[in-house]
Amino acid sequence: MPHSELMPIGLFARRSGLTSSALRFYADSGLLSPAEVDPVSGYRFYSADQVARATVLRQLREIAMPLAAVEAVLDGGADEASRLLDEHVSKVMGDAAAAQQKAAVIKSVLGNVPGLPITALKGPVLADAVEQVLTAAAHEPGMPVLAGLRIEASHEAVILTATDRYRLSTRTLVPAEPPRQTWAGTVDGDELRAAVAEIRRSTLVRLEAVPHGIWLRTADRVDRHCRLLPEEFPDHRLMLASLGEVTTRVTVSKELLLRALEDQPGERIALHTADRGVNVMSADDEHPGVPLPATTAGQDLQIWFELTTLYPAVSTAIGPEVMLDLRGNDQPATIRSADRGDLTTLAMPIKSDHSA
Repeated sequence: MPHSELMPIGLFARRSGLTSSALRFYADSGLLSPAEVDPVSGYRFYSADQVARATVLRQLREIAMPLAAVEAVLDGGADEASRLLDEHVSKVMGDAAAAQQKAAVIKSVLGNVPGLPITALKGPVLADAVEQVLTAAAHEPGMPVLAGLRIEASHEAVILTATDRYRLSTRTLVPAEPPRQTWAGTVDGDELRAAVAEIRRSTLVRLEAVPHGIWLRTADRVDRHCRLLPEEFPDHRLMLASLGEVTTRVTVSKELLLRALEDQPGERIALHTADRGVNVMSADDEHPGVPLPATTAGQDLQIWFELTTLYPAVSTAIGPEVMLDLRGNDQPATIRSADRGDLTTLAMPIKSDHSA
């Protein structure tokens, strides 16, 4: 190939985003050999069609992919490359989470501050509550606190709360022992999820506050540490206090309602309440609604929800029947057990024109 159709290494480096020294290294590694090497000067030349490979190579190294895996991605098919990338990202995230957890434990130890006993809860009850409430948590860019679980301990109860701004779930637990301290903090939700299996198999779990985190202490299992999130948790108490009056109340079978939600196509679901029943409808006019027997009180109402908002709120309710307290199309709906009120979820409806 004539030199006029080739790029010298400096120009190719600028086009690909790699340095000349990196290009020499990748040539020696066999990942990106130059198109031609001048036999007298040893100067390296690259072709324009090598820019794409060099760019992907740079991007793979930017996410710290090992050389052997880089070669497999570059030389493999699209499916194999996708699998390798997923494996690598999963490993990086796992390593980062483990490092974060260890760093939090080290900070706790270095602080040389004794832990503050908060309260004790039955392990299986706490595990269920964590899983139920965390369905309302979310990973939102710029708002890491929404991935956390708020724990508030008073002398009478322990309240767990999570919110993604469209749902809010809260559950009140009766402690196995009276709380020694009033305490509040927002705990990393992912680390709590990872601890659920150990918590569930423990008869009693003692919560102990330390700088930057809490310890979940158990008598016969490995203690687990969870980080505290420093960001301020949304003022959910103000939101709860400002709720309007309930205009429509519906009590319906949880199983039947979930089945109706599963059967309806589309991303948006309407509940049409009337005397002695509720009709579950989708935005697709070709599919008929599913009428369900229900106990209703108050005004007839048609209210729309995103399926991803309503379904988890219903599925985590405790007991065979759920109670829906509706306040109109612009106010959060309250969803809870018809006979147990210690788990409550608020779900935000959407406008009838299907806009959020």
